[in-house]
Amino acid sequence: MARTVRTSRLDLLPLAVAHAEEMAGVLADPALHTFIGGAPLTPTELRSRYERLAAGSPDPAAVWGNWVVRLRAEDRLTGTVQATVTEGGRVAEVAWVIGTEWQGRGIAREAAQALVAVLVERGARTIVAHVHPDHTASARVAGAAGLTPTDRVEDGEVRWERRVPDSP
Repeated sequence: MARTVRTSRLDLLPLAVAHAEEMAGVLADPALHTFIGGAPLTPTELRSRYERLAAGSPDPAAVWGNWVVRLRAEDRLTGTVQATVTEGGRVAEVAWVIGTEWQGRGIAREAAQALVAVLVERGARTIVAHVHPDHTASARVAGAAGLTPTDRVEDGEVRWERRVPDSP
């Protein structure tokens, strides 16, 4: 599923185990985990995680897409975006994480918009994200990617959706 996606400033590169060391630094700030939970992983722990992600979903009904986000001007990885695609490609659940050093620069917005565009182009008709109700920056990213909040709360997070009508 994953292929390189290029935007005006970013390259979304298919996640590889080789990204683990640089990404461990990107994701090292404990404050980054306030809303997503957990704690920063060591390069070794992240390498193991990336090995599992790169192997793909163990569920044949789900396809995983995972990308690292590279800011071309700095030639640095800045975060990740991901999608879990189900229902024969019609539903995609998306998420994004940008390291604190690069937040507030529109990187998450640009990456999420590109990810959603690729998923819609590939046939996804429902895009879903889950955003903590106090995470206003992530809510702005979801809105910029065309998702709107629903009244559903799942595991303490608001379900955001974008529905794309079928073409005639």
